[in-house]
Amino acid sequence: MCGIVGYIGTREAVPILLDGLRRLEYRGYDSAGLAIVAGDRVLVEKKAGKIADLASYVADRDLRGSVGIGHTRWATHGEPNDLNAHPHVDCKGELAVIHNGIVENYAALKAELVSKGHRFTTETDTEVLAHLIEEHYQNNGSLEQALRAALLQVEGTFGIAVVSRREPDVLLAARRGSPLVIGLGEGEYFVASDPTALVPYTRDVTYLDDDEVAVIRRDGVLIKTLRDEQVEKKVERLAFDLERIEKGGYEHYMLKEIMEQPQTIRDSMRGRLLPEEGTAKLGGIQHEIPSLLYARRILLTACGTSWHAALIGEYLIEEFVRTPVEVEYASEFRYRDPVIDRDTVVIVISQSGETADTLAAVREAKRKGAKVFGICNVVGSSIARETDAGIYLHAGPEIGVASTKAFTSQVTVLTLLTLLLGRMRSLSAAQGRQMVAELQALPGKVEAALQTSDAVREIAQQYKDAHNFLYLGRGYNFPVALEGALKLKEISYIHAEGYPAAEMKHGPIALIDENMPVVFIATRDATYDKILSNIQEVKARRGRVIAVATEGDTEIQRYVDHVLYVPETPPYLNPIVSIVPLQLLAYHIAVLRGCNVDQPRNLAKSVTVE
Repeated sequence: MCGIVGYIGTREAVPILLDGLRRLEYRGYDSAGLAIVAGDRVLVEKKAGKIADLASYVADRDLRGSVGIGHTRWATHGEPNDLNAHPHVDCKGELAVIHNGIVENYAALKAELVSKGHRFTTETDTEVLAHLIEEHYQNNGSLEQALRAALLQVEGTFGIAVVSRREPDVLLAARRGSPLVIGLGEGEYFVASDPTALVPYTRDVTYLDDDEVAVIRRDGVLIKTLRDEQVEKKVERLAFDLERIEKGGYEHYMLKEIMEQPQTIRDSMRGRLLPEEGTAKLGGIQHEIPSLLYARRILLTACGTSWHAALIGEYLIEEFVRTPVEVEYASEFRYRDPVIDRDTVVIVISQSGETADTLAAVREAKRKGAKVFGICNVVGSSIARETDAGIYLHAGPEIGVASTKAFTSQVTVLTLLTLLLGRMRSLSAAQGRQMVAELQALPGKVEAALQTSDAVREIAQQYKDAHNFLYLGRGYNFPVALEGALKLKEISYIHAEGYPAAEMKHGPIALIDENMPVVFIATRDATYDKILSNIQEVKARRGRVIAVATEGDTEIQRYVDHVLYVPETPPYLNPIVSIVPLQLLAYHIAVLRGCNVDQPRNLAKSVTVE
């Protein structure tokens, strides 16, 4: 869950590394550091805090050199401070290492290295790698051989970059379970944990796969396995431009991404709807559609926001396709030995395509013989490469740590998949055409929902100092309640819980008093009257009620303190519209509380470690 960037070429490395780290700061922002190969020395500078702190710290230091590595950290082992920041060095200060991942057997390796005279100065597991490479470097003729020998001893995950003063014209990178991409230029090359760091410099990239090592020099890149077998890699071209990873005049990436949702929903549907036939076309899964159609059951697995999207997918597929669906937390999936056979299809959902738990679920499902489909946003990601088939979101880079546009795009794509399979099962052409028409109208309805922003800000002003929130919904709106609560606690640090509205009486009602804001997703559907009853139960206990309701519903005003109206939408698409005011509520409360919206404490965008 850290940001890695590396450079070798003819330009000064420091400005390029700092620029890359700024673009990767959403992946980790506890501390940051640089290592520059300068003549016969490796110069290391690191600092707790943001990239800006590091940039100020090194501004007056002589760090000239055209080979270097940089790192922005999300702490796993050892608190975030100057000492534990990466890069880490060996005993002699001859080589420097940056690392994303977890060395699971670091304690055993450290004990062995200490017994051989190595001196450790930090609390991190990463420092073990520096000393382990040093140990092998003493016995091998090259840094490459030492790295491969060291990594063969490592249990766990790593995305790693290494430089050494003894070989000043080489940069090494390797991965297992933690993403790394190599950027290809003219006489210069780049390494990053995310291609967003590379966009200003190159569009041509190649992705490392597990247990591969890249040996990078100014005249080219050689990729081998850890067992020293050369690998031929294809070069891919990045599809997005620099504008899509800038703020575009918005104060925060999160607000920009909330406001982009009408367009990102359009992009997720572009070229995929067939209005005349009343169905969808999804080229990435076309060759595997029979597996989905004839599956005895479908298992959806994901983490966090993507898990909430999966819950909506369960409701969609069961209602319109009539195939049994289960939803699993990917973080629990492989540890409970789930019942999977060849009649089970597994669909994994991940914005980044690199979520460690979800990737582990892919591998476990494949090991058990299931067909595995992926729904992700990042082209070339590990999940995209390792699944049997899949669907891209086409939502563009999402920089804000709290996911917004990826969620609505995930639900949109799950609806397209439902439409495709439903038309092959029991949906009539007329029903399909109606669903297509509703999907086509969706971006306009989201634009209308975004117009609630000023009203949401006024509500946020009243409740920004609350200590607890409760979010309640029924049916398709229950996952919306979960997602709304998650957004609030992620970025404002207010405790919030989402529940099915009917479950309120089974415990949460005990918390309700005049200080408890309760958010109801109360749009008009088959459960509307039940929701009104739940609202009155809250009001009877002096709770403060904020309702997301359907435009034109004046009745609800009699029962609640605040109403946020969204356009009338079929229940199966309502989550995409009704989540928008809740995203805005979380955003405005967090801003009013002075929180760092894009980089909330203790969180990172892509969870690439367990």
